Amino acid sequence: MSRKDPLWLTGLAGLLGLLMLAGAVGHVVAPELYAGFIPEPIPHWFANGFAVVVEGAIGVALFAPRLRSLGGLAFAALMVGFMPLHIWDALKDAPAIGEHTVAYVRIAIQVLFIGAGALIYKRAGASG
Repeated sequence: MSRKDPLWLTGLAGLLGLLMLAGAVGHVVAPELYAGFIPEPIPHWFANGFAVVVEGAIGVALFAPRLRSLGGLAFAALMVGFMPLHIWDALKDAPAIGEHTVAYVRIAIQVLFIGAGALIYKRAGASG
Protein backbone atom coordinates (compact mmCIF):
# COMPACT_ATOMS: atom_id res chain seq x y z
CA MET A 1 0.00 0.00 0.00
CA SER A 2 1.42 3.35 -1.04
CA ARG A 3 1.06 6.31 1.29
CA LYS A 4 1.55 9.80 -0.02
CA ASP A 5 2.27 12.79 2.17
CA PRO A 6 -0.11 15.74 1.88
CA LEU A 7 1.08 18.54 -0.38
CA TRP A 8 1.60 20.99 2.50
CA LEU A 9 3.89 18.52 4.28
CA THR A 10 5.86 17.79 1.12
CA GLY A 11 6.20 21.54 0.58
CA LEU A 12 7.35 22.16 4.14
CA ALA A 13 9.88 19.33 3.93
CA GLY A 14 11.08 20.66 0.56
CA LEU A 15 11.51 24.18 1.91
CA LEU A 16 13.51 22.95 4.90
CA GLY A 17 15.45 20.59 2.64
CA LEU A 18 16.42 23.51 0.41
CA LEU A 19 17.48 25.47 3.48
CA MET A 20 19.70 22.60 4.60
CA LEU A 21 21.24 22.09 1.16
CA ALA A 22 21.85 25.84 0.79
CA GLY A 23 23.52 25.85 4.20
CA ALA A 24 25.74 22.93 3.21
CA VAL A 25 26.78 24.72 0.01
CA GLY A 26 27.35 27.93 1.99
CA HIS A 27 29.80 26.17 4.29
CA VAL A 28 31.84 25.13 1.22
CA VAL A 29 31.60 28.34 -0.83
CA ALA A 30 31.94 30.91 1.96
CA PRO A 31 33.05 29.24 5.20
CA GLU A 32 34.25 32.58 6.57
CA LEU A 33 30.60 33.67 6.93
CA TYR A 34 30.20 31.10 9.71
CA ALA A 35 33.40 31.94 11.61
CA GLY A 36 31.67 34.15 14.18
CA PHE A 37 29.16 31.42 15.00
CA ILE A 38 31.76 28.77 15.81
CA PRO A 39 32.92 28.72 19.45
CA GLU A 40 36.68 29.26 19.83
CA PRO A 41 37.79 25.76 20.88
CA ILE A 42 36.25 24.14 17.76
CA PRO A 43 38.46 24.26 14.64
CA HIS A 44 36.64 26.08 11.84
CA TRP A 45 37.63 23.49 9.21
CA PHE A 46 36.05 20.76 11.36
CA ALA A 47 32.84 22.68 12.09
CA ASN A 48 32.35 23.59 8.43
CA GLY A 49 33.11 20.07 7.19
CA PHE A 50 30.78 18.54 9.76
CA ALA A 51 28.04 21.01 8.81
CA VAL A 52 28.39 20.15 5.11
CA VAL A 53 27.91 16.44 5.79
CA VAL A 54 25.10 16.78 8.33
CA GLU A 55 23.14 19.55 6.61
CA GLY A 56 23.57 17.87 3.23
CA ALA A 57 22.33 14.51 4.53
CA ILE A 58 19.33 16.09 6.26
CA GLY A 59 18.50 18.11 3.14
CA VAL A 60 18.52 15.01 0.96
CA ALA A 61 16.49 13.02 3.52
CA LEU A 62 13.79 15.72 3.61
CA PHE A 63 13.35 15.37 -0.16
CA ALA A 64 13.23 11.56 -0.18
CA PRO A 65 9.72 10.32 0.72
CA ARG A 66 11.04 7.15 2.38
CA LEU A 67 13.51 9.14 4.50
CA ARG A 68 11.39 12.23 5.10
CA SER A 69 10.28 11.28 8.60
CA LEU A 70 13.86 10.56 9.66
CA GLY A 71 14.93 13.79 7.97
CA GLY A 72 12.36 15.70 10.03
CA LEU A 73 13.65 14.12 13.24
CA ALA A 74 17.26 14.88 12.29
CA PHE A 75 16.32 18.46 11.36
CA ALA A 76 14.59 19.00 14.72
CA ALA A 77 17.56 17.47 16.57
CA LEU A 78 20.00 19.70 14.68
CA MET A 79 17.93 22.77 15.53
CA VAL A 80 17.88 21.74 19.21
CA GLY A 81 21.65 21.32 19.00
CA PHE A 82 22.08 24.79 17.48
CA MET A 83 19.93 26.46 20.14
CA PRO A 84 22.71 26.86 22.75
CA LEU A 85 24.95 28.47 20.11
CA HIS A 86 22.21 30.90 19.16
CA ILE A 87 21.54 31.78 22.79
CA TRP A 88 25.29 32.20 23.38
CA ASP A 89 25.47 34.50 20.36
CA ALA A 90 22.48 36.56 21.52
CA LEU A 91 24.09 37.11 24.91
CA LYS A 92 27.41 38.38 23.49
CA ASP A 93 28.11 42.11 23.48
CA ALA A 94 28.29 42.02 19.68
CA PRO A 95 26.38 39.04 18.27
CA ALA A 96 27.87 37.45 15.15
CA ILE A 97 24.47 37.67 13.45
CA GLY A 98 24.39 41.44 13.90
CA GLU A 99 22.04 43.24 16.25
CA HIS A 100 20.59 41.76 19.43
CA THR A 101 17.06 42.05 18.05
CA VAL A 102 18.01 39.87 15.09
CA ALA A 103 19.63 37.35 17.44
CA TYR A 104 16.44 37.13 19.54
CA VAL A 105 14.26 36.74 16.45
CA ARG A 106 16.57 33.93 15.30
CA ILE A 107 15.93 32.12 18.60
CA ALA A 108 12.17 32.39 18.05
CA ILE A 109 12.57 31.09 14.49
CA GLN A 110 14.67 28.24 15.88
CA VAL A 111 11.73 27.19 18.07
CA LEU A 112 9.49 27.18 14.96
CA PHE A 113 12.07 25.10 13.10
CA ILE A 114 12.15 22.55 15.92
CA GLY A 115 8.36 22.30 15.75
CA ALA A 116 8.42 21.98 11.95
CA GLY A 117 10.96 19.16 12.09
CA ALA A 118 8.94 17.36 14.76
CA LEU A 119 5.78 17.77 12.68
CA ILE A 120 7.46 16.28 9.62
CA TYR A 121 8.76 13.41 11.75
CA LYS A 122 5.29 12.65 13.10
CA ARG A 123 3.30 13.13 9.89
CA ALA A 124 5.56 11.98 7.04
CA GLY A 125 4.52 8.58 5.74
CA ALA A 126 1.37 8.56 7.87
CA SER A 127 -1.94 8.21 6.08
CA GLY A 128 -4.19 11.26 6.17
